[in-house]
Formats: sequence, C-alpha cells, structure tokens
Amino acid sequence: MRMAQMSDNMRGAALMTGAMTAFTFNDAFMKSLGDAVPLFQAILIRGIGATLFLVMLTTYMGQMRLNASRRDWTLMVVRALAEIAGTYFFLTALFHLPFANLAAIMQSLPLTVTLVGAAFLGESVGWKRMAAILVGFLGVLLIVKPGADGFTIDAVYGLATVGCVTVRDIVSRMMSPSTPSLLVASVSAFGVTLFAAIGSNFVEWQPVTGHVAFHLGGAMLFLIFGYLFSVAAVRVGDLGFVAPFRYTGLVVALVVGVVVFNTFPDPVTLVGAAIVVATGLFTLYRERVTRRAAATAASQV
Repeated sequence: MRMAQMSDNMRGAALMTGAMTAFTFNDAFMKSLGDAVPLFQAILIRGIGATLFLVMLTTYMGQMRLNASRRDWTLMVVRALAEIAGTYFFLTALFHLPFANLAAIMQSLPLTVTLVGAAFLGESVGWKRMAAILVGFLGVLLIVKPGADGFTIDAVYGLATVGCVTVRDIVSRMMSPSTPSLLVASVSAFGVTLFAAIGSNFVEWQPVTGHVAFHLGGAMLFLIFGYLFSVAAVRVGDLGFVAPFRYTGLVVALVVGVVVFNTFPDPVTLVGAAIVVATGLFTLYRERVTRRAAATAASQV
C-alpha cells in the first residue's frame, strides 16, 4: 500500500512508529559511544547538526514566526528548559542502565501526562483512568525495583527524565495552536545545544575519531528524523489513534538491546513493562471514549 492511499490515521500511525524507531536508534548510537567522549561534547556535536537542519527547515516552511506572543515565547523557553534537563538525565541514565530498561521506564509518560494534565489543566480524569494510572505506576516500580539492590541513581535519573518530559508535553499543550510545531522544536533543540556548549567548557574534550564521528553522525541523523516524524505524526489523523503507537519504541528497544548490546530485561522488568503499556493503552482508550461522548453530546444540543 502506497503512503498516498493510506488514511490519515494510518499515516499518523506509520509516522509515530517511524519517530519512535528513529529516537531509539539515536539512543543506541549515543549509548554505543560509551566513555569515548564526554557527555557534553557528544550532545554539542550532535545538537549543532540537528539544530541547523531544524532552523533551515523551519525557515523554508515559513514557520520561523518570531512574532509569537510573549506568553508563547515564555512557554517555549520553559519547554526548552525541560528538554535540557530531560536530555541530561536521560543520556546520563542511558550510559549506565540496560537499554530496554530505560525504554520501559519511559513508557509511563502517557500516564504521567494524563495525571498532570488533570491536576494543572483541569482535564477530566474519571475513576477508571485514575485506577489505570495507579496500576501503571506499580508497573514502573517493578521496572526500577525500589530495593537496596535494584534502585540506583541511574533509575532515579530515568524517573527524572519522565518528570521533565511530562512538563515539556504539558507546556506544549498550553501553547497557542497558531504556534508552529517546527518553531517549537527548533527553540528546544537550540536550547539543548546551547546548554551543551556551556557545559563543554568544563570538560576535557577528546579527539573525534572515525568511530566517534560515525556514532555521532548516526545519532544526529536519527534525531533529525525523530523530530520530523514526531512533529508530522501529531498533525495527522486522530491523536487517540496515533498516540498508542508510541509503545512501538519499547519493542524496538528490546530488539536493539538484544542484538546490539546483548542484554535482555529480566522477567520482573518485562512484567512491569507489560503492565505500564497495558494501562497506558487503556488510558488512551478511555480518553478517546470520553472525547467521542463529549462530541456526541455537543452535536445533540
């Protein structure tokens, strides 16, 4: 089936799957660097290429609208700060946690975004979705194993990443619909790169060998595709249909973990990941049901 023959929902699903795959391969390239270069050096080199491309694309698409309202610019700055913190926490955890374990922790995002959206944006969350969120967090506990042996500082960094990305997504919802997605992505990418440029002054730079250049180039390429696909995915089709395809990232991470890093999560982690994914899918399903009911009621008025 050609892309042109697909429905909007199927295009959105394909784009979201592509975005999650691209982001996962970006993570794999970054993790493969190991200690070859300092973290800030790696983020800076990767970020320069990604930021330049996004800025050029934003300009080419006519979305470099610098006359956005002060409120939206404030929200873009807050989003960029959340992106900066999330990038630091995520990549720090990525270098030490098993690849699929960190990916499993990140699957709790739909749950945290729903909960925070109810708390701060007044979005309706019924008892069924609230129960699903609580069960989902039990799944997260199985993944991070909050015991003396299982709960490490790197697991804390993983959970901090979830918190930062939750703030990022909630702030994104608060922006005006007229604010271009590419502009928002460009501002965040620039913020992360600027942060890395500052941090890189306090580390000892290492030579960029062919091995390092290959992995940073691969990370940069897949990061760009991840940005492009994720922006396009949320603008095509019904969000309630497209959003669950975020979970394909966990499947890709499991495969990459086994093939590339020769690691496989233990049974408890897999059970926790299954619980988180199942409750996340249920939460998205309830959100879709609620929206349909609201639309039906509005049409009958």
